[in-house]
Amino acid sequence: MKIFIIITFLLTALSSYDIITPIKTLKINKAKAKLGIDLFFDSSFSKDGKISCASCHQPGYGWADPRKVSAGIYGRKGVIQSPTVLNAVYNFKQMWNGRFKDLYEQINGPTHDSSEMGATNEHIEKIINKEPYKSKFQKIYKKDYNTYKMFQNAIVEFEKFLTTPDSKFDLYLKGKDVLSKDEKRGYELFVKTGCIVCHNGKNVGGNNFSKIGVVNNKKMAFVRDRYSITHKKIDIHVYKVPSLRNIALTSPYFHTGDIKDLKVAIRTMGYMNLGVDLDDKQIELIYKFLLTLTGKSPDIGSLR
Repeated sequence: MKIFIIITFLLTALSSYDIITPIKTLKINKAKAKLGIDLFFDSSFSKDGKISCASCHQPGYGWADPRKVSAGIYGRKGVIQSPTVLNAVYNFKQMWNGRFKDLYEQINGPTHDSSEMGATNEHIEKIINKEPYKSKFQKIYKKDYNTYKMFQNAIVEFEKFLTTPDSKFDLYLKGKDVLSKDEKRGYELFVKTGCIVCHNGKNVGGNNFSKIGVVNNKKMAFVRDRYSITHKKIDIHVYKVPSLRNIALTSPYFHTGDIKDLKVAIRTMGYMNLGVDLDDKQIELIYKFLLTLTGKSPDIGSLR
């Protein structure tokens, strides 16, 4: 009962705002973004020359990783699932535990982590000060020496391009499309059961932290949670709420990557965080609504 009182209060508080809002494409520097593509897909920046940003953020899987955890240099396994970089520019913090404030800082994580790319700034700068990168950087940044900060800047400019506007639900919000009866009922159920409390805003998530297992706990590995950053008890098992945009493309789910099926993920969150045992029909309706959050894939070919 307590959880429903909390949900009712929060929904009332949210009622005066646009709970979910459409996303837009961002203005970018095309030359920088084009350079950023090359950097994103180049494995030479990793210590063993085999891992690139795209190794863990694969275009064919919603720019996420279909594996439970990613494999870094020398086959080293990660400890947490790699989330999508689609619309990551709209997240209020980066990484599951929010340890980086923006995309610029986030690049430091995978490039320097010994289990991911294991690179140093010096290693990266050595590469971008040789051809074919040297002249490309100098043409854009107008400097004699190319720096790691320029490397970050170009990748971020590319990641700003990785947005997915014009999902069916966005078009519905703009009055340009109509939801089916089941899709609309699914959205209404999404709101009524309380999913909207955490999954709201422009990115349908990505704008707050929440504890996994607010009502019911299940056995789950709680690695790199918010507590690992703040060391406050209140942040134990707390993670950044993931965006639900393009969720149908980014299996497996949760920070553990334990669940591959989206319908199972819906059931799990209903039980753990809302204390609701959703039946098959309810799950099917919410699932149909979530499918409307798949947006237009970024055409990286248009940058070339």
